[in-house]
Amino acid sequence: MTDTIVFWFRQDLRVADLPGLHAAAATGCRLVACYILDETAPGEWAPGAASRWWLHHSLAALAHDIEKLGGRLVLRRGETRSELTALLEESGARALYCSRQYEPWAANLETSLHNTLAPRGIAFKRFPGCLLFEPEAIATQGGGPFRVFTPFWRKCCRETSPAPPKDSPHKITWFDGPLTSENLEGWQLRPTSPDWASHWHDWWSPGSDGALRRLRQFFDGAIANYDEGRNHPALDATTRLSPHLHFGEISPRQVWHAARAFAHSKPDHAGQVDKFLSELGWREFSYHLLHHFPEIPDKPFREQFNKFPWVGSPQALRAWQRGETGYPLIDAGMRELWHTGYMHNRIRMVVASFLTKHLLIHWRAGAKWFWDTLVDADLANNSGGWQWVAGSGADASPYFRIFNPVTQGEKFDQDGIYIRRWVPELARLPDRYLGRPWEAPEDVLEAAGIELGATYPRPIVEHREAREAALEAYASIKG
Repeated sequence: MTDTIVFWFRQDLRVADLPGLHAAAATGCRLVACYILDETAPGEWAPGAASRWWLHHSLAALAHDIEKLGGRLVLRRGETRSELTALLEESGARALYCSRQYEPWAANLETSLHNTLAPRGIAFKRFPGCLLFEPEAIATQGGGPFRVFTPFWRKCCRETSPAPPKDSPHKITWFDGPLTSENLEGWQLRPTSPDWASHWHDWWSPGSDGALRRLRQFFDGAIANYDEGRNHPALDATTRLSPHLHFGEISPRQVWHAARAFAHSKPDHAGQVDKFLSELGWREFSYHLLHHFPEIPDKPFREQFNKFPWVGSPQALRAWQRGETGYPLIDAGMRELWHTGYMHNRIRMVVASFLTKHLLIHWRAGAKWFWDTLVDADLANNSGGWQWVAGSGADASPYFRIFNPVTQGEKFDQDGIYIRRWVPELARLPDRYLGRPWEAPEDVLEAAGIELGATYPRPIVEHREAREAALEAYASIKG
């Protein structure tokens, strides 16, 4: 009888350019493709509501892609080790293949699986596929991890270019025995009462086809002005590939080589492509840090921030979450997040700065909110980004960089398109007062149909006072 291999899908929900799947197919063994929904772990970092919505549609797309290759995706729900062990026994498989993950709980699970399966004579093999470079492969001259992005990315760019991506395997011998599989609809990953994501298909197309389509659209348009355009939230000037990359619907190698091919065909855009790839480099850097410093989702990277005097006002946090701070750019960003499951990167920095520096609320509170509401919620990127803005992370933004939410809007939303879209109650205000409605004369407010404190909130903090309080708090921990 031909041996059997179980391929365990994780955050690699695609069939193209997947090293582990190619390796399994190349053996000629019968293949079981499975996905395990484990809601017992990892505790507080279980997928948030927005991620669960995306996961549903991504798994549906993956199942369809596997069916086109002649197989089927087996779905199981429960504790991962128990479910995989049962599936190995039911199929008689002598090997378990998967793609490597880098979250602390994922790395611990991989070690546990190896220790459990090896005595039973079952091979457990992990493969790359989620990054351009494995975290251990990029090291300083002293052999340690990098703590600053620029030298890290410079070292990456000196490495051998990532291997070209591969199409899906041409031939797979599928396991044809009886195996029970749960129904995706039965997992109830999508919201129902109410269905607050009913319109999200206007914004997103989860799955590999959607990812490749987004990439093509980016190279057909936004790449031409990426360096400048990516800072303006009203423009469609970014790839929006982040959720596709997080769920592994497209590989970083596919993105890398598509970008290099585009730069070769249009040399005048080479600088824009380099900037775009450096943003992909920040994703690599975040995973590099998470692997070498697995405590960063919970603890400040810079130890002196253990003594930072966070305020932690529940009322202020709630106003921030609801987009009711009285600062139009902040409120626009938070409402965009709730409405679409996404927030423009420039705005992410501004709202994070506002929470941690204007309100002096711990960055972990913001990270947890983003974790639940972002379709691209990613432990490495989310933790690294929040710590960077707060000033406590690796290669962090200086503590004295406190984004002014008014001038940021005037600089990057000059025509007010972004604010008017997401804060429509201010739409009739003249541009002069759009970012600072509290300065508008009463007759201007009345003409615009605005009553501060009723139809739109007054600012919950005064910028100058908040800035001074933040600088004083940061000064208290300087060593």
